[in-house]
Amino acid sequence: MIAFIEGTLQECQLNLAIIQVSGIGYETHIPLTTSEKLPALGQQVKLFTHASYREDSQTLYGFIDRESRDFFKMIVDKVSGIGPKIALNLLGSLSLPMLKTSIASGDVGMLSKAQGLGKKTAERIVVELKDKVLPKSEVLKASNDRNSGKREAKDELPVEFVTYHDAVSALLTLGYKAIDADQAVRKASESLGADATTEELIRKALGR
Repeated sequence: MIAFIEGTLQECQLNLAIIQVSGIGYETHIPLTTSEKLPALGQQVKLFTHASYREDSQTLYGFIDRESRDFFKMIVDKVSGIGPKIALNLLGSLSLPMLKTSIASGDVGMLSKAQGLGKKTAERIVVELKDKVLPKSEVLKASNDRNSGKREAKDELPVEFVTYHDAVSALLTLGYKAIDADQAVRKASESLGADATTEELIRKALGR
C-alpha cells in the first residue's frame, strides 16, 4: 500500500493534483481543503495517500496531513453506503475540526450541508462514528474541565473544537454557505491560533 507520495507538483485543480516522482506523473484525487494548502507549481509537495483498487480502476487519494487521510479511510471503511467520492466531497466541504465536532455532537444539520450529503447519510455517519472521531482521552479531559451537571453533547468536546464550530454556525446565521463559512473560520483560526475565542474568530472571518 502507498502510504505517501513526495515529488514535484506539476498540475493542480480543485480536486486533482499531478505529482511527478522519478519521471512518472501520479494523478492524485484531493479534497478542496488539501488543494488550498498546496505549494506553487514546480515546488516539492508531500501528500499522505490512500489507494483504491477495483477490477476496472486504480485510484490514488491524497491529503495534506496524515490525520485527514486516516479520517477519510475511517469514513470509507466504517460507514456503509459511503464510497471514496462522497468521503472526498465531505472532507472538501468541511474542515477536519468541523467534521469531528459535528459528528461527535450529533450535528446532523451541519453535516447535511456538505456537498452531496443528504440527511439520512449524515445520520448514518453520526451513528457509526460518533464515538470514534475523537480520542477518549481528549473527550474525558474536556468533560473534566467543565463544571458537573447537565451537559449538552458539545460540552464533552475540547474547547477549541466547540469554539470553531460555534464560529462557523454564527456565519451560517448571517447567510454564509457552509463551505464558505468553514473556509473563512479555518483561515481565521490559522491566523489567530488555537486559543482564539469564538468572537475573535468571527471578527477575523468577517474581516473586521
